[in-house]
Amino acid sequence: MGLGNLIALAIASAGLYVFGYAIYNLYFHPLAKYPGPLLMRATRLGYCQRLLKGTLSFDLLELHKTYGDIVRVAPNELAFANSQAWKDIMGHRTGPGGDFEKWEKFYRPVDGVPTDIVNAGREEHGMLRRTMAHGFSDRSMRDQQPLIKGYIDLLMQRLREHGENGQKVVDIAAWYNFTTFDVIGDLAFGEGFGCLEKSEYHPWVKNLFKMASAGTIFQVLSHYPPLIKLMLALAPKSLMEEHEKHTENAKDKLRRRMEMGHDRADLVEGLLKRKDEWGLTLDKLQANSAILIIGGSETTATLLAGATFLLATSPVALKKLTDEIRSAFNSEDEIDYASVSVLPYLLACLDEALRMYPPVPTGLPRVVPKGGASITGHFIPEDSIVAIHQWAMYHNDKHFKDPFTFHPERWLNDPAFENDHKEAFQPFHIGARNCLGKNLAYLEMRIILARLLWNFDLKIAEDSVDWMKKQKIFNFWDKDALNVYLTPRKL
Repeated sequence: MGLGNLIALAIASAGLYVFGYAIYNLYFHPLAKYPGPLLMRATRLGYCQRLLKGTLSFDLLELHKTYGDIVRVAPNELAFANSQAWKDIMGHRTGPGGDFEKWEKFYRPVDGVPTDIVNAGREEHGMLRRTMAHGFSDRSMRDQQPLIKGYIDLLMQRLREHGENGQKVVDIAAWYNFTTFDVIGDLAFGEGFGCLEKSEYHPWVKNLFKMASAGTIFQVLSHYPPLIKLMLALAPKSLMEEHEKHTENAKDKLRRRMEMGHDRADLVEGLLKRKDEWGLTLDKLQANSAILIIGGSETTATLLAGATFLLATSPVALKKLTDEIRSAFNSEDEIDYASVSVLPYLLACLDEALRMYPPVPTGLPRVVPKGGASITGHFIPEDSIVAIHQWAMYHNDKHFKDPFTFHPERWLNDPAFENDHKEAFQPFHIGARNCLGKNLAYLEMRIILARLLWNFDLKIAEDSVDWMKKQKIFNFWDKDALNVYLTPRKL
């Protein structure tokens, strides 16, 4: 047989395989009865295409409106838009198979990466969570107030300097990132990154953003393992060297924190006390510290940016919140965790911002355990991938009235929103793997926003009025600068 014939045979065989694979997925797969677009049901290419375009979360809203609460978004994956799914997927299960585990192709698409509290299996996660929980407790957050206050003081100082009495725009999204990275750096490594001090991103922080963006590509390639190896092999040497350099910098920071001893009540104190007992290597400690940095900074800064944009483009809500804050205190020194916690409109604004602009808008997929499980009354076979996509859930008018408009009143028992499905709103997730940093996030969000509006009159810059509409999602929001004018208030 000639070479040409061999090539033709190979092409025909590949075509036949792809055709047979698609036919199986469409008609014989255990999930074949669930509706969805043809390309997404037949192959994962449809899902990957939307993911790489940064539109998957937005597309899911239209798919749910077209196909219902359960949409087949890939041959082996279902997306749910029913509030009961939170409990069924994320809640604790005592039946056969246990809890739904996290899907490794999403959380650890590259082999050999050390596990951490986010991507670890059930047993390791439980151990890490129990050890770190004290550092995130409400009491611990109150104890950390002086440290956090110091960084927020510096933020206010920098905003005054760079805003030039409201004559110059400031990229408030960047300043929120500077602040939250410095805070979490101090809480996780014993020292900040110097972002506020130098008014710029630390190189290590920039690298974290790059790696987070690259995560979407690796998640796609995880379905085609040879392509991951090829990509890593072809990656520029300088890029790999830069990554290694920043990893070593993180380890150096961790070593300096370890030299401080175990009596510093921060987020890694528990890990350091148990590292020998549990065999936590420096790589493992560094992996958990790094996940604390990205999880405890980017998400909070993103929500603050979203809340600021929504308020700046909603004059009535902005005035109401500003009045609440300025009438509640006689001086800025009175603004602390306890005092801002009793401001109802402030919390309502933050919760509405979490609904409209969730920091993690995508679905965080889980694997159905052995023996299968019931989700929203439907039996789903084992090894199926299931997820709830927050942005799509929160913008579905089946759950929330007028979902694309900023209405803090919906969280204050306004009768106009009495039919909202509040149980659909789970920005920190539920169950044993819900967000450990909720207390820290609310502490920072409330105090920073309260002090911003205590000090400044806020106005959106013309080039940022469509800030939210222009964004895509690559695991996190891909944001441009959020330019605002900050005019010091007249006392």
